[in-house]
Amino acid sequence: MENQQRVKDLAEKHGKDNLVIILGGAEAEASGLACETVTNGDPTFAGPLAGVQLGLACYHILEPEIKDEIDAEVYDEQVSMMEMVLDVDDIIDETKKYREMYSEYTE
Repeated sequence: MENQQRVKDLAEKHGKDNLVIILGGAEAEASGLACETVTNGDPTFAGPLAGVQLGLACYHILEPEIKDEIDAEVYDEQVSMMEMVLDVDDIIDETKKYREMYSEYTE
């Protein structure tokens, strides 16, 4: 709930077109839920983003679009171990699904 309020406040302060949400969840379902929340609103209707469609750009840290923007050495030190133990394709597919359905900023 606290993170939802932070995202909402940042979108109001800086503009939705100036934010990109980078997720780091270890499970596809959790990543999809987080992406849905910042794009289409909180589907549980429990947090500050309930009914609030921000349409933010939302990616997972494992997606090539994000990976390519990070210094390779830093990515290797901080993230590459995740790639070996997580179901990367499922996580990417789930995040991409919600981004493509609800994000106003997909590029």
